[in-house]
Amino acid sequence: MKSEFFAANRQKLSGILDGCLAVLAASDLTQKTGDMANDFAQESNFWYLTGIEEAGWQLIMLGEKSWLVSPETDEVHRVFNGALSDEAALRRSLVDEVIDGAAAQDLLHTLAKDNTTVYTLGAHPNAKYFGFVENPALARLRRRLKNTFTEVKDCRKPIAKLRAIKLPEEIDTLQRNIDHTCRAFELAKDKLGEMEYEYQLEAIFWHDFRSHGLSHGYSPIVAAGINACTLHYGENNQPIKDGSLVLLDIGATSDGYSADITRTWSKGDPSARQRAIHSAVQAAHFEIIDLLKPGCLMKDYLTEVDIIMKRALESVGLANGGDDYRRYFPHAISHGLGVDVHDSLGGFEEFQPGMVLTVEPGIYVPEEGIGVRIEDDILITSDGHRNMSATLSTEL
Repeated sequence: MKSEFFAANRQKLSGILDGCLAVLAASDLTQKTGDMANDFAQESNFWYLTGIEEAGWQLIMLGEKSWLVSPETDEVHRVFNGALSDEAALRRSLVDEVIDGAAAQDLLHTLAKDNTTVYTLGAHPNAKYFGFVENPALARLRRRLKNTFTEVKDCRKPIAKLRAIKLPEEIDTLQRNIDHTCRAFELAKDKLGEMEYEYQLEAIFWHDFRSHGLSHGYSPIVAAGINACTLHYGENNQPIKDGSLVLLDIGATSDGYSADITRTWSKGDPSARQRAIHSAVQAAHFEIIDLLKPGCLMKDYLTEVDIIMKRALESVGLANGGDDYRRYFPHAISHGLGVDVHDSLGGFEEFQPGMVLTVEPGIYVPEEGIGVRIEDDILITSDGHRNMSATLSTEL
């Protein structure tokens, strides 16, 4: 992304907030073990507004003016880990000025005299479902702002609304990463018959992505047999037996945007039962994609998906009333795709041109050791939709 992209995003957000003061934080580095840090991933909203990919920075916005606040970094950390210079941060983000933490505190106290309200990122609305601790940087910033300003408001929803509608350069970046992911899938499928373990299949993607300057957008899933019934399986260390199905959920990322694609393949000749379940998912997949167009109400989309998936389950003898539907299809059909792999669709009631989302029906039957999911990345266009991953076959 060009620097002008991030500057324009700040300008649009400032317009939505009527020029009010906003302060956002980058993520902190977090401990992996001992004195080792986890791999760093930037807070997506902060990246969207600045392009900064390093930890510890902050952004202050007021009307047309913006400042980046640099983190305190001692010489030891600079030698071992490097540090983004003020000049590089200015070039990357096109803010007006880079200041240090002490100057930022003075600035905020001065601004508080005429600005009783400040916007920042509130807690993630689904944090209670995460099962892990949120990055501490955002909560720490909220506490500090509450000590300075009369009212601290959440700007998460306005930013989500902006991010939900992708600009052409965002779509182009997504398409490049989707195209490369599709090619890597094809390489892996050609080698499937030779693979004895899930990690060998995974390694094909790692080698191909890194050979082309890409990374994984999320922890890859390579799940053979019953492992596919664990939706976020990530061990990737079990044998791939002849006659078993293997589910792969993988996406390449670069320049801030990740693909998210799933295919389910058979190692060797699939059984009649495996074919039937895969065919039911495949048929539902394309029927659901055909629903997508601008102006379609999201609640109507979900209602139609329920009908289609219940019919798919009935066709293989799995939906017999009661809880059977969600027992065998326990996850959402779609999520937004963008700076976050699970991106917000902005709170819109209808699909809008420029949205990108996944379609990912699945049927999971633990008692039979069968799990099937097919996932494509779909762009809502002005007159319908475009399957951005359509070049990759969905065949078993």
